[in-house]
Amino acid sequence: MRITPVEIPGILVIEPDVFRDSRGLFLETYHQAKYFQSGIREPFVQDNRSRSLKNVIRGLHAQRQQTQGKLIHVIEGEIYDVAVDVRRGLPTFGKWFGIKLSQDNFKQVFIPPGFVHGFAVLSDFAQVEYKCTDFYRPEEEITIRWNDPDIGIDWQIKNPILSDKDRNAPLLNEVMDILPIVKA
Repeated sequence: MRITPVEIPGILVIEPDVFRDSRGLFLETYHQAKYFQSGIREPFVQDNRSRSLKNVIRGLHAQRQQTQGKLIHVIEGEIYDVAVDVRRGLPTFGKWFGIKLSQDNFKQVFIPPGFVHGFAVLSDFAQVEYKCTDFYRPEEEITIRWNDPDIGIDWQIKNPILSDKDRNAPLLNEVMDILPIVKA
C-alpha cells in the first residue's frame, strides 16, 4: 500500500495493493493499523454509500461542530473527488484538491476534518463508499456553492445535475463566521 500526502496538509491519497490472479482480485479497503501508522488516527464511526448518475455533482458539504474526516473510494464507476480547506487561519484556506477515483484505479482519498467535500460523476453512474469519523447530523451541515468563483474548482464536467440545496448554497465568503478557526 502506498499512502501519499498532497500539497494541502492532512489530505492523503491511498493506493492499496491489488492482488490479481485467474479468479479475479483481492485488496484491503481498510486496515486500521496500517492507516494509523500513516497518520489516519481518527476512529471511523459511520459508513455511507451513494449511487449517482453521470454529471451529478454532490457537494460541497461539511459539518460545523462535529466535523467529519472521510475515507472515500469508488466501488463502481468513476468520479472526480474534491476537497476544499475551510480551516480559517491556515495558509491553505480556500484551496482545493481534486482526484479521479474509480473502480479501476482502486485509489482512496482521506480528507481530514475541516474540509468541505464533493464529487462529480464522470461515468454513466458511480457508487461511492466512504467512512466518516463522526456521525452525520443534518442540523450541523453546511453547504458551499459548487461553483464558487473564489474557489474555482474545475469539476471536469459540463451541465451538472444538482440538488436544489447544492445549486442554491451560499458562497464561501458568506459562511465565514461558522467555519472552524485553526491556529497555524
